[in-house]
Amino acid sequence: MSWTLLFALVLALGIALFAAISRRIELVRMERKLEERGRAVRQTNAQTQLQYPVVDLSRCLGCGSCVAACPEDGVLDMVHGQAVVVNGSRCVGHASCERECPVGAIKVTIANLDKRNDVPVLTESLEAVGSPGLFLAGEVTAHALIKTAIEHGTAVAAEVARRVVDAPTNTDNFDLCIVGAGPAGLACSLEAKRHGLSFVTIDQEAGPGGTVAKYPRRKLVMMQPVELPIHGRLSKTTYTKEELIELWQKIAREQELPIRGGEVFQGVEQNGGSGYVVRTATGAYAARHVCIALGRRGTPNKLGVPGEDLSKVAYSLLDARSYQGRRILVVGGGDSAVEAAVGLAEQPGNEVTLSYRRDAFFRIRARNEQKLQASVDQGKLRVLLKSHVRAIRGDSVDVEIENGSRSELHGLANDEVFVMAGGVAPFELLGRSGVSFDPSMRAPAEPIVEKGTGLTKALAIGFALSLVALIFALWHSDYYLLDRGERAASAKHALLRSGRGFGLWLGIGATALIVVNLLYLLRRSPRFKFRFGSLSAWMTSHVATGILALLCAMLHAAMSPRDTVGGHAFLALAVLLVTGAIGRYFYAYLPRAANGRELEIEEIKLQLDRMIENWDKSQRAFVERVQARLSALIQSQQWRSSLFGRALALVRGERELKLVIAELARDGRRQGLPEDRVQETLHLARRAHRTALAAAHYEDLRALLGSWRYLHRWIAVLMVVLIVLHVVYVLTYGSSVIDGRLT
Repeated sequence: MSWTLLFALVLALGIALFAAISRRIELVRMERKLEERGRAVRQTNAQTQLQYPVVDLSRCLGCGSCVAACPEDGVLDMVHGQAVVVNGSRCVGHASCERECPVGAIKVTIANLDKRNDVPVLTESLEAVGSPGLFLAGEVTAHALIKTAIEHGTAVAAEVARRVVDAPTNTDNFDLCIVGAGPAGLACSLEAKRHGLSFVTIDQEAGPGGTVAKYPRRKLVMMQPVELPIHGRLSKTTYTKEELIELWQKIAREQELPIRGGEVFQGVEQNGGSGYVVRTATGAYAARHVCIALGRRGTPNKLGVPGEDLSKVAYSLLDARSYQGRRILVVGGGDSAVEAAVGLAEQPGNEVTLSYRRDAFFRIRARNEQKLQASVDQGKLRVLLKSHVRAIRGDSVDVEIENGSRSELHGLANDEVFVMAGGVAPFELLGRSGVSFDPSMRAPAEPIVEKGTGLTKALAIGFALSLVALIFALWHSDYYLLDRGERAASAKHALLRSGRGFGLWLGIGATALIVVNLLYLLRRSPRFKFRFGSLSAWMTSHVATGILALLCAMLHAAMSPRDTVGGHAFLALAVLLVTGAIGRYFYAYLPRAANGRELEIEEIKLQLDRMIENWDKSQRAFVERVQARLSALIQSQQWRSSLFGRALALVRGERELKLVIAELARDGRRQGLPEDRVQETLHLARRAHRTALAAAHYEDLRALLGSWRYLHRWIAVLMVVLIVLHVVYVLTYGSSVIDGRLT
């Protein structure tokens, strides 16, 4: 007995210690991710300029499939057991998360589409609204991926081919003029050739490449599996810039595509009723249809400082190896700036400084962030955050660096300056060509709202299957309602008994359904490469096969399971169904509530930030002090204390808040601040504190109820063991079972 108690005590304390440590690690991770998300929101980088993901918390299961599927680190993460957007600005529109979500809880969309005037107004066929026959494709449509650009170009050429067939004309004009020979233009050209269209492709460069040709040397171009018309599927999913350009040039040569380089696009004009005239710096092209695939980079942004016209100032970097032994300043905070700075820092003799106007990098990809940090740690690169270039001189640069409430001007010795602060897209040129950017002309977008948990669909599936089983049981009630001892004399015994006929096949079917049901775990897990079918279909299958397996097992047991191994397996299956339903629909409320509170906290903080935009310096300092005290109070109660400590916070939390609020109110009055502004600030502080406490308590409840999932899993293990024993038992004593003595 003593040995048993000792082993039990060690095991229990070990499990408790492991759970406590795991819980602490999880809380620290969540705190860090929420801080990162808060910084991104305050820096207005929570959403990308093009596409970003939106999570429907009412549907999110917390399976983490979207986080595992996203190829860009840091966009999504798990907080309070659900997926949340941490750095939306890093999203480039892969939409892998949307495809992998089993319940449709995430959608990749364009930010603020109903208000933006930098996104062209297009129909579903990518045709400019108000300009029939004028199409746009690729990055200019606000979709950044090479894969999407190729799909756009292919779709435009296919649409033009359909229209040409439907309305042929005898004209000397081209069927299609393609502006731009990047991925969209190249795909459009190939598809146009496949359909036998008369077309021409123009580009200001000598050959195909588009925006990709302007990438730095050896830059990795991440791609999803794509297929080019005529050429077929590309053999790899990751190419360097040089590999991709070489491939495109080879395809253009082999297919003899009519690409005319050195043609600088100047606009499109309507050509009476026969289409358009595309103007370039050297000529004009008449075509019935036009596809504009220019990209969005346009003219580089300038700093607008003295000396920017010096010859040492550049706005792109094609080959870092050309610069060695130079004192270099790179200005910008995006991927292009970071990649240029890191590449230049690798060259011998260079002294590289990266200047960025914000206090942290939020828009760069994770791998670039890692390379940047490595260069800084190795002393190859210096980063100046919250800095602004004020003047560029022949051998130096004046940089102003913010230091708290003060700013200091520093002179940096310098030989080269690279300004990579984005660019002005060719929207004016497109507008003159007949492309509208007026949001009022855009068809209303489908509102992004919570769609519900999907409970209705699951209940409908369960009801339909149960109703069929009930009808079957009632149809054969003359057998199922008999006492067990009387069933052998029934004419239906050979058909419905457990060991023979249809009854046996019901048991085999129930076992097969359970196997299929458990395969869902393999499909959902990121550790396995089992990718047959969509995760959404597997999720629906998981619900359907679970219910159907229980119904088949019930009929297999002839509606009268006994106190045997098989009966116990049936009981475990029934309990498993109940625990799964509770875990899916009731447990899901708590993480949704906690995450909802987190979003509310961020909104309150943003209200504080917006509120002080027009206040004077002393008033802003008061709000900043309130925010600091509030953050410290929230942190101590939300993340740093124990479960017991937060339970006490329910009692004393309000008292602590009142003391802090009273102290801050006295400070505001001593400074002579307007009473209404003091009270407005403190009101928001109270809301933020109470919301944070609510989020913490929901998180504690989620942690406690998380054990429900472990119960569900262990019951599943027990059920599988019992089924295996039941099958072995039947195979071992098969003849006795068939005779009915052991069923």
